[in-house]
Amino acid sequence: MNEYSILVVDDDVDLCEILSFNLERQGYKVQVAHSAIDAMRLMTNYFHLIILDVMMPGMSGFDFAQKLKEDSIWARIPIVFLTAKDNEDDILRGFDIGADDYIAKPFSIKELLARVKAVLSRSHVGEKDAIISIDGVTINPQAKAVTIDGVDADLTKTELELLMFLIKNSGQVFSRKELLENVWPNNVVVTHRTVDVNITRLRKKLGRFSSHILTKSGYGYSFEL
Repeated sequence: MNEYSILVVDDDVDLCEILSFNLERQGYKVQVAHSAIDAMRLMTNYFHLIILDVMMPGMSGFDFAQKLKEDSIWARIPIVFLTAKDNEDDILRGFDIGADDYIAKPFSIKELLARVKAVLSRSHVGEKDAIISIDGVTINPQAKAVTIDGVDADLTKTELELLMFLIKNSGQVFSRKELLENVWPNNVVVTHRTVDVNITRLRKKLGRFSSHILTKSGYGYSFEL
């Protein structure tokens, strides 16, 4: 199963359904918004790529992309513009904003899937070791270090890996069983209670940042920006 999460933003409902169906067949996790305003509400989740229409009522795709690029967290998300505006000035404006690709309508699904795969491949190379910085918390995976407002946080190996897993999958709710399977070694026998204990300790060490780790009663835990 592909771990990449994609946001499709287009006011054409039928096109969104087609794109969502085909992207999900490739194993991507897909969310859909029919306007830039609706898309903004979904930005509490983390996306690995955004497929964005330019001509939409209200806020245009260009304006939405500009807002994303001005934010230190969202700026890293690659954007593929999907639009009928294919004249040279519009294409250049899209790339000036920071677009990673520009696909003109009409297009073939095979072409779009190939472009998406290429953008994801080149945009997330080395992501596993990339420094993560959110709301005053900085995580350096290579140095195995975490700082909170510039002060070192003394996290255990498990706490660090648990935090990184939740952040990289922000917006998704994970059961205790899923967290055990993804964070703890396979040769270690632990109970679901172990997850609760580590979450509690992690929250204490994160201080004001702890509010980003939410408990979903009856389901498990999630990380929200």
